[in-house]
Amino acid sequence: MRGREVAGGGNRKRHSLDDTRTDQVEQRCWGATMEAMSIISNHPELKDREEPAVYLSKRMSEQEFVDWCDDETWAEWIDGRVLVMSPVSYKHAKLTSFLIQLVGTFAEEHDLGEVVSEPFQVRFGRLRRRRSPDVIFISKHRLPNPDDTHFEGAPDLIIEVVSWESQNRDRREKFIEYESAGVREYWIVDSVSETVEANILKGRKFVQFGPKLELIRSKVLPGFYIKPSWLWRSRLPSVSSLLKEMAGKK
Repeated sequence: MRGREVAGGGNRKRHSLDDTRTDQVEQRCWGATMEAMSIISNHPELKDREEPAVYLSKRMSEQEFVDWCDDETWAEWIDGRVLVMSPVSYKHAKLTSFLIQLVGTFAEEHDLGEVVSEPFQVRFGRLRRRRSPDVIFISKHRLPNPDDTHFEGAPDLIIEVVSWESQNRDRREKFIEYESAGVREYWIVDSVSETVEANILKGRKFVQFGPKLELIRSKVLPGFYIKPSWLWRSRLPSVSSLLKEMAGKK
């Protein structure tokens, strides 16, 4: 069956995807994006707080990108195209920091692995991508070497905090890439529509849990869950109190 090119360019044969599956992803992405855009149309101040990420006009080879991108640059490489991220809103930064601490502490306490975040990169060699997700969990038997500047292949879990400008990138482009690469779980935390969804790999396809569930459990992190209501409070709950709740303690 003739496939489609993964967003961002590249060889069609290398990134061949089933047309029906791509249409399904696009339809779901479109629905979620329209919901977010509807919210933004009623609250334009949300859009004004963040500038969109920008593609550089110059294309780079992967090695050129690696040489150019230092540890203070938040950028991604998509088959020759370089996407430079813009500063995020305080809400986005606060959510990301909270999730890093929550997932990271849970993983540490249960000796499951470690959590890292952008600008650390994940390299999907077959897809010709270098992405820099917001939250990356890597199980303890797959941890990179201390001096590595990227993780090779699919992490066990990725969380992206979605803003108004990253709807298509996170819900379509990265969804397809992470699914194709074999990421076991991909969580999308949408700070615009205030929803959470967990996409869990079953065979070669993601199966969605949420966004209307009151509690979403992880398969990769046994015992870990998120209640979306936690994330939309004006003051986020303490990580220690949530870890006690997950452990069944008061």
